[in-house]
Amino acid sequence: MDATDITRRLVHAKMVYPVKPGPFTLLYPQWIPGEHGPTGPIADLVGIKVSGNGQAIPWKRDLVNMFAFHMDVPAGVTSLDVAIDFISPPETGGFSSGSSATSEMAVLSWNQFLLYPAGVPTDQLNIQADLKVPNGWRYGTAMPIASESGNSIQFQPSSVTTLVDSPVISGAHFRTIDLSPDSKPSHFLHLASDSESALEITPEEITHFRNLVKETGALFGARHYRDYHFLLSLSDHVAHFGLEHHESSDDRIGERSLVDDSLRRLTSGLLPHEFTHSWNGKFRRPAGLATADYEAPMKGDLLWVYEGLTEYLGEILTPRSGLSTPELYREDLAMTAAMLDTEVGRQWRPLQDTATAAQVLYSARGDYNDYRRNVDYYPEGTLIWLEADVTIRQLSGGKKSLNDFCKAFHGGESGPPMVKPYTFEDVAAALNSVQAYDWTKFLRDRLDSTSSHAPLNGILNGGWKLTYTETPSGLWKDAEGESKGVNLIYSLGLKVREDGTVGDVKIGSAAQVAGIAPSVKVVAINSHAYNPTVLHDAMKAAQKSTEPLEFLLRDGDVFKTVKVNYHGGEKYPHLERDSSKPDLLTEIITPLAK
Repeated sequence: MDATDITRRLVHAKMVYPVKPGPFTLLYPQWIPGEHGPTGPIADLVGIKVSGNGQAIPWKRDLVNMFAFHMDVPAGVTSLDVAIDFISPPETGGFSSGSSATSEMAVLSWNQFLLYPAGVPTDQLNIQADLKVPNGWRYGTAMPIASESGNSIQFQPSSVTTLVDSPVISGAHFRTIDLSPDSKPSHFLHLASDSESALEITPEEITHFRNLVKETGALFGARHYRDYHFLLSLSDHVAHFGLEHHESSDDRIGERSLVDDSLRRLTSGLLPHEFTHSWNGKFRRPAGLATADYEAPMKGDLLWVYEGLTEYLGEILTPRSGLSTPELYREDLAMTAAMLDTEVGRQWRPLQDTATAAQVLYSARGDYNDYRRNVDYYPEGTLIWLEADVTIRQLSGGKKSLNDFCKAFHGGESGPPMVKPYTFEDVAAALNSVQAYDWTKFLRDRLDSTSSHAPLNGILNGGWKLTYTETPSGLWKDAEGESKGVNLIYSLGLKVREDGTVGDVKIGSAAQVAGIAPSVKVVAINSHAYNPTVLHDAMKAAQKSTEPLEFLLRDGDVFKTVKVNYHGGEKYPHLERDSSKPDLLTEIITPLAK
């Protein structure tokens, strides 16, 4: 692979395959592990040329499977040469198919530059990969290196599965930090940024990341990788997300997220989440996601374990390691609980369906989100697994916890990567082996119900309760500051973006009943041109008046005025201590490592 043109958003790749005469099919990876859908960016694959013995060989795309390319290998040809180019997208969202490169750095996901032979599991396809990066750029990856010279790297032979599972981060502004200098296996934090100043991580934060390594060791009791590499992109011009791999993680956040306190708080849980996936998702994997290649469709029915449990563990590992504080953990949990507890959509869509339909919901819009329900198995998974943790602690008299489940289910012997699939029955049995209980009923009741309220017993029995006040939490302020919008979803019932566009409206809220819909633009409130301060001031004034709030809206080319009869003030979620019960939430986030 030649990535020296990546700053011009082009990557060139050449592949050589041993072949025999006759029909031959090459596949472009379609179902990308960790993305839970057929997200392979086939539209950006261009310039396909196939030849054998120096002569061009024609190819045809399959009429049904757009990711399959058929050709006939002529007699006497034993080696097939294929050349492709890939157009790296500009500033777009999404996962790895989103923007992945700037003029200063790039994240290279091998599945985007690869065609592989059909009919053989990717574990059994051996490959030798070479890479050229732009001159002067450094790089990080979990792929073992055979040799390197200048800007060229030759990797050790591996399976196609291992290659695709080992992205490369590279850049002109680059730094590598050893996170386990006194122990094995090794753990590295690779930073690539659009500027040198963004790499100035503090010694204290490095200590927190080193604590994360120690806390995962204490939680799981085993490591299922040769060594581990956090590939952290710091850029405002690449898609922001995290994508798990067995021996690394592709983590992408804003350029100044390590040096700006607000951004650091908002992104503090990303690396703990993706690191947890090495155990829960890569080593232990739902049977429906453990496919033999990238063509077989994946089944997401157990994503409430794959992602939901990972979300919970990532959230408690963050304060355990010092990457956040107990207060920030509770503020985040309050926001999660409030969002799910007020969702209208939970009255028609059970949580199980959000997992089953994951491949559809990932690309769903954000309008009427509480009615639609999105990939709620992430946040509601947090509530379910918190309740399971609290339940185990209560039933065992404090002798057992979900920590014991994690060590039993995800631990075992340390060693190189392997996949150990599981079923629903395996999860329930493992929970029961830690603490006897009807875990099948516990889980199915929460997965299959259409209850009007979220499962908050983990919070309630953990010694806290969800409340609302007129004062936003610090984390809420951080989120609003980053979005530059106004979020009044629990009071007036709407979110307004910086330019006045209504991003979302809650079904049944005062705003929605009055006729405000997503995507309309707020021009003025009570005859004053819209800005966030005007909206906040109007909310305060409405508490002392019986007059409705008057919104001037623009809907396309039409202007209209609506009157919103709301006088209850602003409302923001918080967790309040219930001193009548033991504080299990604080106990849960207490560090394990000594």
